[in-house]
This record gives sequence, C-alpha cells and structure tokens, in this order.
Amino acid sequence: MTTQPDVTKGTSLPPATDREPPSDSKRQMTGRQRLALIALLAASFTLAVDFSILNVALPAIGADVGFSLENLQWIATAFALCAAGLTLLFGRVADIAGRRKMFIIGMALLGVASLAGGLAADPALLLIARVGQGIATAIVVPAALSLLLASFPEGPLRDKALGLNGSLMAAGFTTGAILGGLLTDLFSWRWAFFINVPVAIAVLAIAPIVLAESKPSTKLRLDVPGAITVTLGLLALVFGLTHAAEHSWSDPLTLGSLAAAVVLFVAFVAVERRAASPLVPLEILKRSTIAWGNIAGILAFVTETSLVFLLTLYLQQVLGYTPLGAGLAFAVLGLGTVLGGILGPKVIGKIGNKKAIVYGFIVQAIATGALVLISADPASIGLLLVATFIGGVANLVVIVGFMVTATSGLPDEEQGLATGLATMSQQIGITMGIPIMSAIFTARILTIGNNEAPAVLSGVTTAIWVNAGLCLLTALVVGLFLRRPALSTN
Repeated sequence: MTTQPDVTKGTSLPPATDREPPSDSKRQMTGRQRLALIALLAASFTLAVDFSILNVALPAIGADVGFSLENLQWIATAFALCAAGLTLLFGRVADIAGRRKMFIIGMALLGVASLAGGLAADPALLLIARVGQGIATAIVVPAALSLLLASFPEGPLRDKALGLNGSLMAAGFTTGAILGGLLTDLFSWRWAFFINVPVAIAVLAIAPIVLAESKPSTKLRLDVPGAITVTLGLLALVFGLTHAAEHSWSDPLTLGSLAAAVVLFVAFVAVERRAASPLVPLEILKRSTIAWGNIAGILAFVTETSLVFLLTLYLQQVLGYTPLGAGLAFAVLGLGTVLGGILGPKVIGKIGNKKAIVYGFIVQAIATGALVLISADPASIGLLLVATFIGGVANLVVIVGFMVTATSGLPDEEQGLATGLATMSQQIGITMGIPIMSAIFTARILTIGNNEAPAVLSGVTTAIWVNAGLCLLTALVVGLFLRRPALSTN
C-alpha cells in the first residue's frame, strides 16, 4: 500500500470532489482484487447476519436447549458484548501481528464457534459458542476493513469497495431476520449456526492466496492499560444499554453499568495522555473527519437498525404478521440498502463526502417521518415498503459517506486504528439503537397502561418520531461541524 500523507502534520488527500481524475488503471479491478473483495465481503456479510439471525429463533432455541424465558436474551447479549467491546482492541492487535493473519484466525474461530453452536445441547455450550462468534466478529471486521483499504488505493475503486462493504453490512442485519425465520421454519434453528461453517471454509481457502499481508512499516506496541480500560468501558456501556431495554433505564444495574462505563472512559483518556504508544492517540479524535465521521456512522446504524425493531413490533402485534412474514417484509429494505451501497460512491464522487452524509440523513428523516402515518389498516404495508426502501437507500449513502470520511487520508500505521474506530462505531450503533428505541416504546406503553394493538401502534409511532428527529439533528450537526482536512501548504 502506498504510504499516504501524514495527517497529524496538517496534510491529507483532498476530498472526493477535489481529486484529480483517476487513470483507467485505477478504475478497473484486477482479477486478484475481485477475488480479495469477494472473500472480504463474504466474511463481513456473514458476520453482519450473525447480529440478527437468531432473534426470531430464540423461543425455539430456549425450548430445545433448555434456556428459561428470562435468560433467552443472553444468546444475543453474549454476542453483542464481545463484538462491540473487543473490536478496537483487536483492530490494534491486527496492526501489530498482521491484518491477514488476524483475519484468518478470526474466520477459523467463526467456523469452530458456529459448529459448536449448531451442535450445542445445553445452555453453557451455546453461550460459549456465541461468545466465540462475538470474538470472531471483533477480530475479523476491523481486519477485513483494513485489508480492503490496503487492496484498493483512494479513489473510485476504494469508494466502490467501501460502498459494497457498507451495503452488505447493513443488508446483513435485515437478511439475518429473514434467513433466521426461513431456516427455523424449514429446517432447524441449528442451521442458523451451521450456515457459517461452509462460508468460513471457503474464505479460509481463498484468503491466503488473494490477500497480501498488511501491517505498518514501523513497529508498534500494544497499550495494555489503555486496552483494558477501553474494552471494559465498552463492555459496561453495551451491557448497560442492553439491560435498559430488557428492564428499565432506572434499574440499579443499568445505572451502575453506565456509570462504570463513564468512569472507565475517563480513566482511558487519562491513560492515553500518558502512554508512550497509546491505543488511541487523542490527536486523532481532534480531526474533524474522524470525530464527526464516526458520530455520523453511529447515528446511521442507531436509526436504521432500531427502525427494523420498531416495524417488527408493528407488523407482528398490530398487523398480525408471523415472524417469517415480518422478516420477508424487510426484503424491500434490503434491496434499498444494496442500491444505496451502489449509489453511495457515485453520490460522493459528484457532491463529496460531507454533502452525501447530510443529504442522505435528510432523505432518511423524511422517509422515516412518513411512517408515523401507519395504522392498523392492512393497506399501511404499502407505505411501509415504499418508505423503508427510500430510507434504506439514503441510509447506505450515509454509511458509505461515513466509511470514506473516517478512513481516508491516513498514513498506513493509523489505518488499523481508524478502521477499528469505524467498525466500533458501526457495532455500537447496532447495539445501542434497539435499547434506546425500546425504552421510548416501553415508556409510551406504560403511559397508556396496556399493551393492546392501539397502544403498541402509539408506542411505535412515538419512537419513529424520535428516530426521524435524530436523523435531522445529525444532518444539522454534521453540516455545521464536519470540516475538510487542511490541505498541505508545502
């Protein structure tokens, strides 16, 4: 990979709209690049699917394996805790040990953990398998994104690859719900685990051939105190948010976890100020593209994944859809995300990263806001399909803009850190969205005093108003505060 300008000294590559026209060689993928892209996208998509594939199968898993009803949520929580809490740590480990090496280790772990989960006959083994899948996700996703950036130079090819990666990551969340219901209904919930095994084997067969090892030329050291404090802080944050959705925001364990997260993050900042080789050089967070790019990414995933949750409640409890029927209704959203991933790089090429994020959020807000008009009338499904399709396209334009903004113009030794931050943003967004919107939904239900269909509809539409408002607010702050990196004056 060509060494990029050192942005810590006030230089960087120009934004997409200011780049020189790329040569033909930079517009066409080589055969090796295509194979590398297939391997990396297959891995990223599979791991995105794992976030939601078991959700509709939880009752069947509980009955088959022996989980009590109140403990079923740990099947999802065990995965989310590891996936979100460890990704920044493993992003830096990949910088030190080698990104291809860690990618291969992570995919091997995914295959083994998935096989164990599919064969599990008791709750303990199933939870261990989900922890293994979460750790695999934390290893593979930042390594895969770093390898993708190393495989494609900045410009149209990289933007296209990031667009495809973003669309498949977002579509994977929706696909997981559809695929989980389909596999559970037609075969068994165990196939939600087994399906990962052949994918892992195929990627492991291709990756050593088509992926070149990638690591910085300068030797890096792991900041152990920083790694411990930030990892524990992220674990406490994700646990607190998940617990809030399952119980309440005022629950002592929720408040204690969130307070612990704040203390640990403060300790992390103090550690980083003194560390000789900090895990996160605090200077990187002063860059507008890193800070506001990642904020946009978090909100993009918070709003869209939580909208899927809200509309699932609406489809099942108001319109009476089955879990599989509700999952299939999101196929249109999945198509929208794929189209948005394809269009994202083209939009960025025409108007730049910042405007792509701002306009994308505005369109997403309008599409989401239209959903407050849904009712108990079965004909509302038409509005839902149209609005989610348009919102899905806009959301992926935002996600591609976020990925390009937060990972471009960086020296090679900071690629792993930047991609780790971007990956953490995406996974924290997925994890945070549902607890936040669930708390708003639940508060409205408690105010009304029952959980009948009209109350559910009121709770869903209240949360949808908040969701659309978050999109508009993010568009505003990004428009005001996201700045282009300073160009070199040398």
